[in-house]
Amino acid sequence: MRINEIFCSVQGEGHFTGVPAVFIRTSGCNLACPFCDTQHEEGRDIAVDAIVTTALGFKPRHVVLTGGEPTLQPELPQLVDALHQAGFYVQIETNGTMPVPTGIDWITCSPKQLEQTVVRTPHELKVVYEGQDMRPYETQFRPQIFSLQPCDTGNAERNGTILSEAFHYVLEHPQWHLSLQTHKLIGVR
Repeated sequence: MRINEIFCSVQGEGHFTGVPAVFIRTSGCNLACPFCDTQHEEGRDIAVDAIVTTALGFKPRHVVLTGGEPTLQPELPQLVDALHQAGFYVQIETNGTMPVPTGIDWITCSPKQLEQTVVRTPHELKVVYEGQDMRPYETQFRPQIFSLQPCDTGNAERNGTILSEAFHYVLEHPQWHLSLQTHKLIGVR
């Protein structure tokens, strides 16, 4: 598999915020979002068994498959099986443009282009909010959890406006949970 990095931290956003996890970041993505905050282009080929061995070197048994876009990796089903055999709980963060392999314990879908999104019933729908109309997300998806994450634009004033709008949106639409990028707030990756 083409892997950008493997590291241990806490999940910084969404339903599992604060949970210690091993992050397996794959290389490459099929979208080019202007607000993307990860450098995922670089990477090296690593065998599935070596990925699992590296993950076992950390204490947490919660793995987050992220990217880039992990569903672009043809070996993803084999990695998910191997991680389960090693005793890991497997979460994936995906843009939803490709089908997700069966057997993943928690699917977090963060759609960027609704017309290209094929994952419509994730466990968690995490929308990067910039003030857009939320009705299509509410009608086209059937998640267990709706998470609204204010977009980090890199501009403090704009970020404050977006955060305020997101805050008020969840108060008026309580099916949504406010998801803050706490890893950025505490200065870890």
